[in-house]
This record gives sequence, structure tokens and C-alpha cells, in this order.
Amino acid sequence: MYPSDDSELSLLKMSKTVYPNSPETAKLEAFQNRFPERNYVIQFDCPEFTSLCPVTGQPDFAKIKIIYIPQNKCIESKSLKLFLGSFRNVGMFHEEITNSILENIVKSIDPKWALVIGIMNPRGGISIRVLAEHKKDEDSSIPPSWVYDV
Repeated sequence: MYPSDDSELSLLKMSKTVYPNSPETAKLEAFQNRFPERNYVIQFDCPEFTSLCPVTGQPDFAKIKIIYIPQNKCIESKSLKLFLGSFRNVGMFHEEITNSILENIVKSIDPKWALVIGIMNPRGGISIRVLAEHKKDEDSSIPPSWVYDV
């Protein structure tokens, strides 16, 4: 068993959950990757993402997929849930949402590789799928080719 260093996981330890009002006030927390020498894939599926249309103020619904290969840190899932929930009352275009999520992940954990996919529900008969990718270096084996089939 590995020793636990969860001193930075303040949101997970809170007895009462406080929901942030915007992505700017939300905090993504992370914990140490115990296998940084190994390239392995972590995937989050977030099927209940909501935000607002920046023009009409109408609600937008989406599925967000986050796939990454960690380096030294991994995303803590409760903080991710709160971070994604912080978009609920924010007006942003789909492309901005997807890239903003990726930027926050990169800033928080500095992964070897990350892909955020925003699968937006149809509005006016058109659905939008936005893919934003971060690659730390040019290692062609990262990511494994199968991750693009998700």
C-alpha cells in the first residue's frame, strides 16, 4: 500500500458541497500519480453538462469526454464535477467551453496528453462536436491510436 498524501484535496474533504458560480472561481484539484513512468489513459464521461447560449441565454446541454495520460498528477473527480457544474449559468459558445476545459486541465495537472470532446445536443437541428487536444511532446506513441475511437 502506498502512503497517502491528500493534503491538497480540500473539496473532497468538505462536509458541505459549495458549488462555484463560474469556471473562474472553480478549482480543479489533483493528487499524485503513483505510476508516472507508465503511459496509461484516464477517461471521464460527463453526460449531464449544461451551460447557456451566450446570445439567447437558453440552456445548452452536452456530453463532455475528458481523456488524458497523466504525468505527475491526476484529476480528482469531485473537483472536476464542481468545475464542470460551474459552467451551468455561464454563456459561452461550444468551442470556447471545450477549449476552456482543456486549458484548465493543462494548467492544473500538466498531462503528457489530453483530449476534451464536447458533444453538444442539437439546437435547431444541428449538433456540434468540438475536439480540443493538448500534446506535451512529439512522441508519436502518445496517445495510443485507439483513443480516437471513443
